[in-house]
Amino acid sequence: MRVLVIEDERGLAAAIADGLAEEGFVTDASYDGVDGLWRAVHEPYDAIVLDLMLPGLSGYEVLKRLRAARVWAPVLILTAKDGEYDEADALDLGADDYLSKPFSYVVLVAHLRALLRRGAPARPAVLAAGDLALDPARRRCHRAGREIPLTAREFTLLEFLLRHPDEVVSKTDILDHVWEENFDGDTNVVEVYVGYLRRKIDAPFGRRTIETVRGAGYRLHGAGR
Repeated sequence: MRVLVIEDERGLAAAIADGLAEEGFVTDASYDGVDGLWRAVHEPYDAIVLDLMLPGLSGYEVLKRLRAARVWAPVLILTAKDGEYDEADALDLGADDYLSKPFSYVVLVAHLRALLRRGAPARPAVLAAGDLALDPARRRCHRAGREIPLTAREFTLLEFLLRHPDEVVSKTDILDHVWEENFDGDTNVVEVYVGYLRRKIDAPFGRRTIETVRGAGYRLHGAGR
């Protein structure tokens, strides 16, 4: 199994590479985002260990460009950034696992072996309903070839609906997945944001992608409408 380690701390990168070699892995190391991205795109790797704080290109940018280039090798984030939002951002961009420094080497190897067992099945980079397309990695939305600017909340709401095509989802479901865990405001905020989305993704195109199901919630038509 061939692993690429992208880590700017050369001593740590060498230690990881040496340790993985002892476990039977073939390991290459890159010390900045630009070189790491080039290697990951142009050379075949079974897995990638990626730091977030890199010179040249950040780990976030490397990850985003990898997925945009349809490189699906499993990516294990290994970083000193241990905030929950940092972890969520990395996973949303396409990372497969996340470990914070300092880390247990035994745990690192176990996580890496688990990723390799799962492999790297091709995964859709874009969610779509008819001619409506949402790219979570690039944070972009298009319809009929036209880019549609969305706020962060609108984007998350549309992503949730697109991941549940043709299903009726309640306001409570939406609040649980799109709003903060401790949100205690009026549930009508969902209706407000659905309205915002309709004015952006439906009204200008004469479409009715998001349907209101009276007394139940909302349904996004997977084939577009």
